[in-house]
Amino acid sequence: MPYTPIVATLGYVLSPDGQRVLMIHRNARPDDQHLGKYNGLGGKMEPNEEIAACMRREIREEAGIECLDMRLRGTVNWPGFGKQGEDWLGFVFVITRYEGTPLSSNPEGTLEWVAVDALDRLPMWEGDRHFLPLVFDADPRPFHGVMPYKGGHMVSWHVTRL
Repeated sequence: MPYTPIVATLGYVLSPDGQRVLMIHRNARPDDQHLGKYNGLGGKMEPNEEIAACMRREIREEAGIECLDMRLRGTVNWPGFGKQGEDWLGFVFVITRYEGTPLSSNPEGTLEWVAVDALDRLPMWEGDRHFLPLVFDADPRPFHGVMPYKGGHMVSWHVTRL
């Protein structure tokens, strides 16, 4: 059976000084699978869209800013992550330069600037604590990980760098 995950982007917008990151506090919709958690920005890729264009579109839609410089930091395969056990494949970006003023909120929640070194104190998916350090470290090699979920909880984590 072919593997057909939902393909998505996940982006972390850095402040001009590189010390803070724009996060969404998912606090707007009671039916949200992510309710109460902090997350990067992003979403599902559309048909006939390449992944960098998807990331730019999602940042524009969710934060109201235009990406000027971004880097692909890695990929994460999340088998079983969706509400109904759907598989997800995420392309993880860091946005180092942008144009415009970020929105303060969107239909999913409040946008907040958080110190990069304070991310580990936020309520988030347990698995995010494993790959977030790789997003912000100085290693230029992209990471590629697999993080199966079952019943809303991370089962394991394996990562390689190329």
